[in-house]
Amino acid sequence: MAKSKTVFICQNCGAESAKWIGRCPSCKEWNTYHEEIMVTASSRERPYLIGQEKRKPELLVDIRSDELNRRKTGINELNRILGGGMVPGSLILLGGEPGVGKSTLALQLALAINECTTLYVSGEESEEQISLRAKRLGNSNPKCYIYSETELESIMVQSEKLKPGLIIIDSIQTTHTDMLESSAGSVSQVRECAAQLLKYSKTTGIPVFIIGHITKDGTLAGPKVLEHIVDVVLYFEGDNNYIYRILRSVKNRFGSTAELGIFEMMENGLKEVMNPSEMFINQHDELLSGISIAATVDGLRPFLIETQALVSSAVYGTPQRSSTGFDIRRLNMLLAVLEKRAGFKLGIKDVFLNIAGGIKVNDPAIDLAIISSILSSNLDIPVGKEICFSGEVGLSGEIRPVSRIEQRIREASKMGFRKVFVSKFNRNIRESKPGIEVIPVGKVENLIRALFNTSP
Repeated sequence: MAKSKTVFICQNCGAESAKWIGRCPSCKEWNTYHEEIMVTASSRERPYLIGQEKRKPELLVDIRSDELNRRKTGINELNRILGGGMVPGSLILLGGEPGVGKSTLALQLALAINECTTLYVSGEESEEQISLRAKRLGNSNPKCYIYSETELESIMVQSEKLKPGLIIIDSIQTTHTDMLESSAGSVSQVRECAAQLLKYSKTTGIPVFIIGHITKDGTLAGPKVLEHIVDVVLYFEGDNNYIYRILRSVKNRFGSTAELGIFEMMENGLKEVMNPSEMFINQHDELLSGISIAATVDGLRPFLIETQALVSSAVYGTPQRSSTGFDIRRLNMLLAVLEKRAGFKLGIKDVFLNIAGGIKVNDPAIDLAIISSILSSNLDIPVGKEICFSGEVGLSGEIRPVSRIEQRIREASKMGFRKVFVSKFNRNIRESKPGIEVIPVGKVENLIRALFNTSP
């Protein structure tokens, strides 16, 4: 007989309590405890686990530690983020904003793998809706099975019959198990379903790709233990007003977490951006003031982005400060450095900053490009098309060194730039490189003299 008990569970962090509590003592959130009925089922109520043998302890010296046989996904950007492909028996979690393209990416993954059978399980769409989207994507996989189901036990039974090489669950919040009487999407259901999927994946060696919803503050919905259970956590980022999407790896037990992939949302699905520098640099027919190019690195991938600045006289009494894709507080700091160390009176002017392409950049190496675009707009002197920048600006006006400067310079040289401004404090860097001139600068004043042939 199955035993049941009533507990109160925090929907934010998953903490349990025997009675209702107004404020969670773990995450300090208010009114997050909800009553749920916990049912402990026996093994006879789990038909998909019958026949599975118990594993036995093994000596460490007897365990094979050869290179894992990764399975290619058919999407090069996803293969690179995962470390070369999917590891057998891995549990991969993909999260992102609604409408960013999670289901599209998952369906493209199911259609791109042709050498094995794939099982795409959807609890949010019917088979007809998925078929219409698959026709729009234009890809085809004769071994792709579509299953519209939310019950975990039924999914396991069908998986045992099909023996697929990949299982995709869309989404974990809609999946539920009969072992618990709580509704789908609750903390207990998400935690139990993820644990059962992990056990099934490790036992059978089938990789499982699950999609998770996120909360209003941008974190994955459900208990935090969900991210601890899975092997890989991917975040799909992007703005619906722009066509670019960024796939980041925040946890990877089988690869690096410093990789990212860039996709372009098209009418026929997501298209891989193999050379992001070409996408983020706008081609102008004539020289325009207020535009400069920064050599940045996101994860392990270097690429060039365009920074745009507009400095104008303040129409109202209080000057405006606006930034898109860059931290507004850091922009205010750079403006204060220019006014204090370089003598430019920007406190009475409006300053607007924009990172082209609609992406958000946190790399401090774009500081040099930002102050160059601001000064270019203020002086109305354009920066040359063949010049790029890579350096961090300190409060004293010094140009600080940045990491992986060699990769940044190589990327700039590959894109046809002839000059690059860097910090003179970068070690082990040669001032002369094939096809590009490296110009070291130590302070903001030196940059202004070398760039605009004027003194601050």
